Amino acid sequence: MPGSAPSVDVVIATHNRPDMLRRALDAVLEQTYSGDITVIVVFDQSDLDRSLESDSPGRRVVVIPNTRTPGLAGARNSGIVHGTSALVGFCDDDDFWRPTKVAAQVERMTADRAPTCVTGITVNYGDRSNDRIPTAEQMTLDNLVRHRVMAAHPSSVVIERSTLETTVGLVDEEIPGSYGEDFDFILRAAAAGPIAVIEEPLVDVTWGQSLFSRKWGTIVEAIDYVIVKHAAFGHDDRALARLYGRRAFALAAIGRRREALSTAWRTFRLSPREQRTY
Repeated sequence: MPGSAPSVDVVIATHNRPDMLRRALDAVLEQTYSGDITVIVVFDQSDLDRSLESDSPGRRVVVIPNTRTPGLAGARNSGIVHGTSALVGFCDDDDFWRPTKVAAQVERMTADRAPTCVTGITVNYGDRSNDRIPTAEQMTLDNLVRHRVMAAHPSSVVIERSTLETTVGLVDEEIPGSYGEDFDFILRAAAAGPIAVIEEPLVDVTWGQSLFSRKWGTIVEAIDYVIVKHAAFGHDDRALARLYGRRAFALAAIGRRREALSTAWRTFRLSPREQRTY
């Protein structure tokens, strides 16, 4: 990793949430990190707010439109390709970083010689909150395939640009409905090299109702896509059973009962312990 304080691009994709965006932006600008930070605010299918732009020493804000596929994946990629910094981070517009996040991650990435780093998160849901802390053992490819680690949130990710542009690749814009694009990305990052972990909550995440709670058909298509894309699932029956169990549940929800039963039976044969079968 070049230099003692490599520059960082932070991509914030946004869509019509100005108050939340301002909170997320301010939290990035107030980082204690000594290196340069450029915040790239990507407006997805919404009017650009040029008043956010600034060019303060060490802390720059640029505003751009999403010029790729509409949606979160395309917006993140628009920000990635616009930037030039050695490191890239992501922050959803309804989340915010705690002040020491970037400094802690760069230090850990340097010490561990890791191209990617995640932190713990605090999940805020209405008046409730709880911490979710990943461990280094959880962030291996084999474990991620078997157990989707929800604590590895995209708003906590920082990754080397060189690794992102060569080995990992951009956020996949082809996944149906962008369902699970974060999981797909972290799988590819884990395959590219070790993921360093800061085992403390350095990101506050706003949790709401899933956009996919009624898009069962899209979920089926996305699961089929991911199974074909990631060969690792074919080497772990329990991991594959987890996906097929989710697929069976989604099929049942949209009334494709015969296919749901067939998928549930396949799930059972792969792993009788998979609870979604029942």
